[in-house]
Amino acid sequence: MPAMQNIKVAVDAVVFGYTSKEGLSVLLIKRNIKPFKDSWALPGGLVGDNESLEQAVQRELKEETGVNINYLEQLYSFGKPGRDPRNRVISITYYGLVKPDAFELHADTDAADVAWFNIKKLPQLAFDHKEILTAAHERLKNKMLYQPVGFELLEEKFPFSELEKLYMAVWDRPIDRRNFKKKVIKFGFLEETAEKQALDGAGRPGNLFRFNEQKYFQLQKEGINFEI
Repeated sequence: MPAMQNIKVAVDAVVFGYTSKEGLSVLLIKRNIKPFKDSWALPGGLVGDNESLEQAVQRELKEETGVNINYLEQLYSFGKPGRDPRNRVISITYYGLVKPDAFELHADTDAADVAWFNIKKLPQLAFDHKEILTAAHERLKNKMLYQPVGFELLEEKFPFSELEKLYMAVWDRPIDRRNFKKKVIKFGFLEETAEKQALDGAGRPGNLFRFNEQKYFQLQKEGINFEI
């Protein structure tokens, strides 16, 4: 006998932002409808009958935050009964990492406000969004162990210390700087330039580096084993 179903499908987006000054942050909206009216939540909503999951999450992000991201990676499905007091809702979640200053935020539709929050200073979140956010953060931390995620968040040429700050912000822990640099340099896709970093105060400026994306993809084809 076929099972009776009354299930809705939604999408939610965990958009991480990073700057050297602010560290790791996440994009949240303030809901202007019940349930959890005036509470902060991840941007997202129900999937339309005639749109794909990817189209739905892009649309919800654009409508609720003004942010348009070309690529979001699928994270996990959350479908515990009772996660939404209105209906049985299964959420397909996505995550991505961007430069916050690349976007002009604009809240609309179900969102009364939109803002970036430091990952260590989050408000109470609606639904099970704290669980979703935790899962996304863990996935991002793990992915950065085996893939050079985040180079696009740095300037084209950057001091190595900025790369260290990025990894420490995402991992939320100190790193062995000498060992970290040795591991990254040995892969061969990070090039040291002859240009020096600009310093505000006294000190000896170090050389700037740049990420050679073409070299990385070539090494990847050759079977590079990137692991920090």
